[in-house]
Amino acid sequence: MKKFKKFYIETTSICNLSCTFCPPTQRAKGFISLDDFTKTLDQVKPHTDYIYLHVKGEPLLHPKIDELLDIAHAKGFKVNITTNGTLIAKNRAKLLNKPALRQINFSLHSFDGHPGSKDKAGYLAEILSFAREAVSASDIIISFRLWNLDMDNETNLQRQKNRELLGMIEDAFRLDYRIEEKFAPGTGVKIADRIYLNQDPEFKWPDLKEPEDDGKGFCHALRNQAGILIDGTVIPCCLDGEGVINLGNIHETKFSDIIENERAARLYDGFSRREAVEELCRKCGYRQRFG
Repeated sequence: MKKFKKFYIETTSICNLSCTFCPPTQRAKGFISLDDFTKTLDQVKPHTDYIYLHVKGEPLLHPKIDELLDIAHAKGFKVNITTNGTLIAKNRAKLLNKPALRQINFSLHSFDGHPGSKDKAGYLAEILSFAREAVSASDIIISFRLWNLDMDNETNLQRQKNRELLGMIEDAFRLDYRIEEKFAPGTGVKIADRIYLNQDPEFKWPDLKEPEDDGKGFCHALRNQAGILIDGTVIPCCLDGEGVINLGNIHETKFSDIIENERAARLYDGFSRREAVEELCRKCGYRQRFG
Protein backbone atom coordinates (compact mmCIF):
# COMPACT_ATOMS: atom_id res chain seq x y z
CA MET A 1 0.00 0.00 0.00
CA LYS A 2 1.59 3.26 -1.14
CA LYS A 3 1.79 6.00 1.49
CA PHE A 4 2.24 9.66 0.62
CA LYS A 5 3.78 12.35 2.82
CA LYS A 6 1.89 15.04 0.93
CA PHE A 7 -1.54 14.66 -0.57
CA TYR A 8 -3.05 17.61 -2.44
CA ILE A 9 -6.82 17.98 -2.56
CA GLU A 10 -8.15 20.85 -4.63
CA THR A 11 -11.18 22.33 -2.89
CA THR A 12 -11.79 25.05 -5.48
CA SER A 13 -10.47 25.91 -8.92
CA ILE A 14 -11.35 29.58 -8.42
CA CYS A 15 -8.94 32.28 -7.26
CA ASN A 16 -9.61 35.86 -6.27
CA LEU A 17 -6.26 37.03 -7.70
CA SER A 18 -4.62 36.88 -11.12
CA CYS A 19 -0.94 36.60 -10.28
CA THR A 20 1.61 36.84 -13.06
CA PHE A 21 3.46 33.73 -11.88
CA CYS A 22 0.36 31.51 -11.79
CA PRO A 23 -1.32 30.66 -15.11
CA PRO A 24 -5.13 30.66 -14.82
CA THR A 25 -6.76 27.26 -15.06
CA GLN A 26 -8.67 26.38 -18.21
CA ARG A 27 -10.77 23.87 -16.30
CA ALA A 28 -14.33 24.34 -15.07
CA LYS A 29 -14.69 26.67 -12.11
CA GLY A 30 -16.30 25.42 -8.95
CA PHE A 31 -16.11 24.29 -5.32
CA ILE A 32 -15.90 20.78 -3.99
CA SER A 33 -19.08 19.66 -2.23
CA LEU A 34 -19.01 18.37 1.33
CA ASP A 35 -20.16 14.99 0.07
CA ASP A 36 -17.42 14.72 -2.55
CA PHE A 37 -14.82 15.90 -0.04
CA THR A 38 -15.93 13.21 2.39
CA LYS A 39 -15.78 10.54 -0.32
CA THR A 40 -12.34 11.74 -1.38
CA LEU A 41 -11.00 11.48 2.17
CA ASP A 42 -12.43 7.99 2.54
CA GLN A 43 -10.58 6.89 -0.59
CA VAL A 44 -7.20 8.38 0.33
CA LYS A 45 -7.28 7.54 4.05
CA PRO A 46 -5.21 4.34 3.67
CA HIS A 47 -2.55 6.31 1.79
CA THR A 48 -1.86 9.42 3.85
CA ASP A 49 -2.36 11.23 7.14
CA TYR A 50 -1.63 14.73 5.81
CA ILE A 51 -3.69 16.58 3.24
CA TYR A 52 -2.89 19.87 1.55
CA LEU A 53 -5.85 21.96 0.42
CA HIS A 54 -4.11 23.34 -2.60
CA VAL A 55 -3.49 22.82 -6.31
CA LYS A 56 -5.05 25.72 -8.17
CA GLY A 57 -7.54 28.14 -6.68
CA GLU A 58 -7.64 29.95 -3.34
CA PRO A 59 -8.84 27.54 -0.62
CA LEU A 60 -10.13 30.31 1.65
CA LEU A 61 -12.68 31.20 -1.03
CA HIS A 62 -14.56 28.00 -0.20
CA PRO A 63 -17.69 29.11 1.68
CA LYS A 64 -17.59 26.01 3.88
CA ILE A 65 -13.86 25.84 4.65
CA ASP A 66 -14.69 25.40 8.34
CA GLU A 67 -16.87 22.38 7.61
CA LEU A 68 -14.18 20.87 5.41
CA LEU A 69 -11.77 21.15 8.35
CA ASP A 70 -14.30 19.51 10.66
CA ILE A 71 -14.76 16.61 8.24
CA ALA A 72 -11.01 16.18 7.93
CA HIS A 73 -10.65 16.10 11.71
CA ALA A 74 -13.41 13.51 12.03
CA LYS A 75 -11.56 11.34 9.49
CA GLY A 76 -8.26 11.65 11.35
CA PHE A 77 -6.37 13.94 8.95
CA LYS A 78 -4.02 16.82 9.62
CA VAL A 79 -4.55 19.69 7.19
CA ASN A 80 -2.14 22.13 5.57
CA ILE A 81 -3.49 25.18 3.73
CA THR A 82 -1.61 27.35 1.25
CA THR A 83 -3.23 30.73 0.75
CA ASN A 84 -2.47 34.12 -0.75
CA GLY A 85 -3.61 35.58 2.58
CA THR A 86 -5.98 38.21 1.23
CA LEU A 87 -9.02 36.58 2.85
CA ILE A 88 -7.50 35.68 6.20
CA ALA A 89 -9.35 38.31 8.24
CA LYS A 90 -12.68 37.30 6.72
CA ASN A 91 -12.05 33.63 7.55
CA ARG A 92 -10.45 34.12 10.96
CA ALA A 93 -13.33 32.60 12.93
CA LYS A 94 -13.60 29.66 10.52
CA LEU A 95 -9.94 28.71 11.00
CA LEU A 96 -9.11 29.38 14.63
CA ASN A 97 -9.54 26.48 17.06
CA LYS A 98 -9.83 23.88 14.31
CA PRO A 99 -7.91 20.82 15.59
CA ALA A 100 -7.35 19.46 12.08
CA LEU A 101 -5.37 22.51 11.01
CA ARG A 102 -1.67 21.74 11.22
CA GLN A 103 -0.07 24.48 9.12
CA ILE A 104 -0.94 27.55 7.07
CA ASN A 105 1.43 28.73 4.36
CA PHE A 106 1.06 32.36 3.31
CA SER A 107 2.29 33.07 -0.22
CA LEU A 108 3.43 36.64 0.38
CA HIS A 109 4.71 36.96 -3.18
CA SER A 110 1.06 37.04 -4.23
CA PHE A 111 0.84 40.73 -3.32
CA ASP A 112 3.51 41.89 -5.75
CA GLY A 113 2.52 39.20 -8.25
CA HIS A 114 -1.03 40.51 -8.59
CA PRO A 115 -1.31 43.67 -10.70
CA GLY A 116 -3.39 46.25 -8.89
CA SER A 117 -2.60 45.11 -5.36
CA LYS A 118 -2.84 47.99 -2.90
CA ASP A 119 -1.93 48.62 0.73
CA LYS A 120 0.89 46.15 1.31
CA ALA A 121 1.17 47.20 4.95
CA GLY A 122 -2.52 46.49 5.56
CA TYR A 123 -2.29 43.16 3.75
CA LEU A 124 0.63 42.00 5.85
CA ALA A 125 -0.79 43.38 9.10
CA GLU A 126 -3.90 41.18 8.80
CA ILE A 127 -1.76 38.12 8.17
CA LEU A 128 0.58 38.87 11.08
CA SER A 129 -2.36 39.48 13.39
CA PHE A 130 -3.88 36.12 12.51
CA ALA A 131 -0.52 34.36 12.83
CA ARG A 132 0.04 35.64 16.35
CA GLU A 133 -3.45 34.73 17.47
CA ALA A 134 -3.35 31.26 15.89
CA VAL A 135 0.03 30.39 17.39
CA SER A 136 -0.98 31.58 20.85
CA ALA A 137 -4.23 29.62 20.79
CA SER A 138 -3.09 26.36 19.20
CA ASP A 139 -0.16 24.24 18.00
CA ILE A 140 -0.47 25.51 14.44
CA ILE A 141 2.63 26.22 12.33
CA ILE A 142 2.80 29.38 10.25
CA SER A 143 5.01 29.67 7.17
CA PHE A 144 5.51 32.94 5.31
CA ARG A 145 6.67 32.22 1.76
CA LEU A 146 8.44 34.36 -0.79
CA TRP A 147 8.75 32.23 -3.91
CA ASN A 148 9.91 35.09 -6.11
CA LEU A 149 13.68 35.20 -6.04
CA ASP A 150 15.59 35.00 -9.28
CA MET A 151 17.77 31.93 -9.63
CA ASP A 152 20.86 34.13 -9.22
CA ASN A 153 19.12 36.31 -6.62
CA GLU A 154 20.59 39.41 -8.22
CA THR A 155 17.59 41.39 -9.44
CA ASN A 156 17.59 44.69 -7.55
CA LEU A 157 13.89 45.37 -8.13
CA GLN A 158 12.85 42.06 -6.63
CA ARG A 159 15.28 42.49 -3.78
CA GLN A 160 13.68 45.85 -3.01
CA LYS A 161 10.17 44.39 -3.05
CA ASN A 162 11.21 41.57 -0.75
CA ARG A 163 13.09 43.94 1.55
CA GLU A 164 9.93 45.96 2.07
CA LEU A 165 8.02 42.87 3.23
CA LEU A 166 10.93 41.53 5.25
CA GLY A 167 11.35 44.89 6.95
CA MET A 168 7.70 44.85 8.03
CA ILE A 169 8.13 41.34 9.45
CA GLU A 170 11.33 42.34 11.27
CA ASP A 171 9.57 45.32 12.83
CA ALA A 172 6.47 43.33 13.76
CA PHE A 173 8.50 40.67 15.60
CA ARG A 174 11.16 43.12 16.83
CA LEU A 175 13.95 41.09 15.27
CA ASP A 176 17.46 42.31 16.01
CA TYR A 177 18.79 41.08 12.67
CA ARG A 178 18.01 41.36 8.98
CA ILE A 179 16.36 38.19 7.75
CA GLU A 180 18.72 38.03 4.76
CA GLU A 181 21.60 37.48 7.18
CA LYS A 182 20.16 34.10 8.16
CA PHE A 183 18.72 33.14 4.81
CA ALA A 184 19.97 30.29 2.62
CA PRO A 185 18.04 29.07 -0.46
CA GLY A 186 15.80 26.12 0.31
CA THR A 187 15.86 26.65 4.06
CA GLY A 188 13.62 28.50 6.46
CA VAL A 189 14.34 31.21 8.99
CA LYS A 190 12.64 30.88 12.36
CA ILE A 191 10.93 34.18 13.12
CA ALA A 192 9.23 33.18 16.36
CA ASP A 193 7.87 30.06 18.00
CA ARG A 194 6.22 28.02 15.18
CA ILE A 195 6.49 30.95 12.77
CA TYR A 196 8.90 30.62 9.85
CA LEU A 197 9.84 32.44 6.69
CA ASN A 198 10.91 30.55 3.58
CA GLN A 199 12.39 32.03 0.42
CA ASP A 200 13.13 30.29 -2.85
CA PRO A 201 13.52 31.13 -6.53
CA GLU A 202 10.37 31.51 -8.58
CA PHE A 203 9.52 28.49 -10.72
CA LYS A 204 7.56 28.13 -13.91
CA TRP A 205 4.49 25.93 -13.97
CA PRO A 206 5.11 23.10 -16.45
CA ASP A 207 3.41 23.67 -19.78
CA LEU A 208 3.10 21.46 -22.85
CA LYS A 209 3.96 24.51 -24.97
CA GLU A 210 7.41 24.76 -23.40
CA PRO A 211 10.46 23.07 -24.97
CA GLU A 212 11.52 19.68 -23.65
CA ASP A 213 14.78 19.09 -21.84
CA ASP A 214 16.79 15.87 -22.00
CA GLY A 215 14.23 14.09 -19.82
CA LYS A 216 16.78 13.11 -17.21
CA GLY A 217 16.18 13.70 -13.53
CA PHE A 218 14.12 12.73 -10.54
CA CYS A 219 10.76 13.71 -9.08
CA HIS A 220 8.79 12.73 -6.00
CA ALA A 221 5.58 12.38 -8.01
CA LEU A 222 3.64 9.27 -6.90
CA ARG A 223 6.51 8.54 -4.54
CA ASN A 224 5.76 10.86 -1.66
CA GLN A 225 3.02 12.99 -3.20
CA ALA A 226 -0.11 12.81 -5.32
CA GLY A 227 -3.21 14.92 -5.78
CA ILE A 228 -6.86 15.05 -6.76
CA LEU A 229 -8.44 17.92 -8.66
CA ILE A 230 -11.88 19.28 -7.89
CA ASP A 231 -13.58 16.98 -10.43
CA GLY A 232 -11.94 13.84 -9.03
CA THR A 233 -9.05 13.63 -11.51
CA VAL A 234 -5.97 12.02 -9.96
CA ILE A 235 -2.67 13.78 -10.73
CA PRO A 236 0.86 12.69 -9.82
CA CYS A 237 2.00 16.00 -8.31
CA CYS A 238 0.81 19.46 -7.29
CA LEU A 239 2.27 21.12 -10.40
CA ASP A 240 -0.03 19.34 -12.84
CA GLY A 241 -2.64 22.02 -12.32
CA GLU A 242 -4.51 21.25 -15.54
CA GLY A 243 -4.68 17.49 -15.07
CA VAL A 244 -2.55 16.79 -18.14
CA ILE A 245 -1.30 13.55 -16.59
CA ASN A 246 -4.80 12.26 -15.93
CA LEU A 247 -4.32 8.96 -14.13
CA GLY A 248 -8.03 8.34 -13.65
CA ASN A 249 -11.02 9.66 -11.76
CA ILE A 250 -11.97 8.60 -8.24
CA HIS A 251 -15.66 8.92 -9.10
CA GLU A 252 -15.18 6.10 -11.63
CA THR A 253 -12.31 4.03 -10.23
CA LYS A 254 -10.98 3.51 -6.71
CA PHE A 255 -7.97 5.68 -5.91
CA SER A 256 -6.02 2.64 -4.72
CA ASP A 257 -6.44 1.07 -8.16
CA ILE A 258 -5.66 4.28 -10.06
CA ILE A 259 -2.20 4.71 -8.53
CA GLU A 260 -1.32 1.15 -9.47
CA ASN A 261 -2.46 1.37 -13.09
CA GLU A 262 -0.16 1.15 -16.10
CA ARG A 263 0.34 4.88 -16.63
CA ALA A 264 1.08 5.48 -12.95
CA ALA A 265 3.52 2.58 -12.82
CA ARG A 266 5.29 3.79 -15.95
CA LEU A 267 5.77 7.26 -14.46
CA TYR A 268 6.98 5.89 -11.12
CA ASP A 269 9.38 3.38 -12.67
CA GLY A 270 10.69 6.06 -15.02
CA PHE A 271 11.74 8.31 -12.17
CA SER A 272 13.31 5.31 -10.46
CA ARG A 273 15.62 5.29 -13.49
CA ARG A 274 15.88 9.10 -13.27
CA GLU A 275 13.94 9.39 -16.50
CA ALA A 276 10.84 11.50 -17.19
CA VAL A 277 8.49 9.40 -19.32
CA GLU A 278 5.61 11.90 -19.44
CA GLU A 279 5.79 14.83 -21.85
CA LEU A 280 4.71 17.32 -19.19
CA CYS A 281 7.46 16.08 -16.87
CA ARG A 282 10.06 16.68 -19.58
CA LYS A 283 8.85 20.28 -19.70
CA CYS A 284 8.94 20.83 -15.95
CA GLY A 285 11.82 22.95 -14.70
CA TYR A 286 11.02 22.20 -11.07
CA ARG A 287 12.05 18.59 -11.62
CA GLN A 288 15.59 19.75 -12.26
CA ARG A 289 15.91 20.85 -8.64
CA PHE A 290 16.06 17.20 -7.59
CA GLY A 291 18.93 16.40 -9.95
